[in-house]
Amino acid sequence: MEKEELHIIGASGHAKAVIDLLEDRSIIAGVYDDNSEISEILGIEVHCPANKINGVLGKIHIAIGDNKTRKKIVESLSFETKYGTIVHKSAIVSNYIKIGEGTVVMEGAIIKVDSEIGNHVIVNTGASIDHDCKIDDFVHIGPGSTLCGNIKVGEGSLVGAGSVVIPGVSIGSWCIIGAGSIVHKDVPNSAKWIGDRIYI
Repeated sequence: MEKEELHIIGASGHAKAVIDLLEDRSIIAGVYDDNSEISEILGIEVHCPANKINGVLGKIHIAIGDNKTRKKIVESLSFETKYGTIVHKSAIVSNYIKIGEGTVVMEGAIIKVDSEIGNHVIVNTGASIDHDCKIDDFVHIGPGSTLCGNIKVGEGSLVGAGSVVIPGVSIGSWCIIGAGSIVHKDVPNSAKWIGDRIYI
């Protein structure tokens, strides 16, 4: 069976982490970035500007950590674009979940039964998402963070590294949860939660 080509948008730190997940790097047909000072990444040539990706065959993965930038790029591409989802072999992923297109699940992450992960989500290294969670598009679940059961995270939100979200909490869209926080009640849209309190 012929391998499907994968094109990667982004050539910074998060892109390195994504490329490093791939067992077979020969599927990478190109890496694209708007920064003309980056000519290669992990030995792979970088094409500049990123819009050189227009019209390529195969799937695209947007390997950019900033949630708003990922959404902006998706909105700039054709509705017919196909996106590649990447799940590292060390991740523990239930057979009874849904994972959207363009999402990445990194090393040691856990996603439990009946959870739904949206499109273009980052589930970072060692993050744990328990049962019945719903993670909307363009979310970033930071390294080592823990989402207990029945949690909702709205579009574009960032759950910072090492955070703990207790069961049943709802986090709105485009929120920022600071690293190491303990989120024990609902967070409205566009709010910041740092430590154990909310800032609106």
